[in-house]
Amino acid sequence: MSGLIGKKIGMTSIFDENGKNIPCTVLEVGPCEVTQVRTEELDGYNAVQLGFDDKAEKRANEAEAGHFKKAGVSPKKKVVEFQGFEEELNLGDTVTVEHFVEGEFVDVSATSKGKGFQGVVKRHGFGGVGQSTHGQHNRLRAPGSIGAASYPARVFKGMRMAGRMGGEKVTVQNLRVLKVVADKNLLVVKGCVPGHKNAYVIVQK
Repeated sequence: MSGLIGKKIGMTSIFDENGKNIPCTVLEVGPCEVTQVRTEELDGYNAVQLGFDDKAEKRANEAEAGHFKKAGVSPKKKVVEFQGFEEELNLGDTVTVEHFVEGEFVDVSATSKGKGFQGVVKRHGFGGVGQSTHGQHNRLRAPGSIGAASYPARVFKGMRMAGRMGGEKVTVQNLRVLKVVADKNLLVVKGCVPGHKNAYVIVQK
């Protein structure tokens, strides 16, 4: 799917034509520059590599500096490959937020916020075990039994237990594009997207 790289600016809300308040997320998407073009003959598949967010040349190692110099662009902090662009793109070309139009649906991928070590109620949505009265002590948010003693005499792999939560790649699908502000490179989508403020996001058609 074709798409662009961007940053999460934050959340807000807007009113539609019926006066309904819609929660939405503001993304700074593009401009992205073409840093490499993959072809069937050379690479075995067709794709376009885009770079986003300039970084200082002294921060780029020699391999990166040579890669971006070949494309004729400044070093980038984030580089992602996309497939399925309808238009033909060449090295050094710029793709802006106008690649998207209002009303269409997009998928947004990013790394979710890290939550640290969490219990089963927050991590897996367990309801809690036992009653809150009748001498209940400290088992309200406990996971309960994780496996019998005689059989299977072990804990099965994949058992939902407490552990580290967040910090994973998450994709939210079918978010409607509410606004495209081309002069400021802003894309407003309905609902929330993963990641903290200023986190890199990948927006795909």
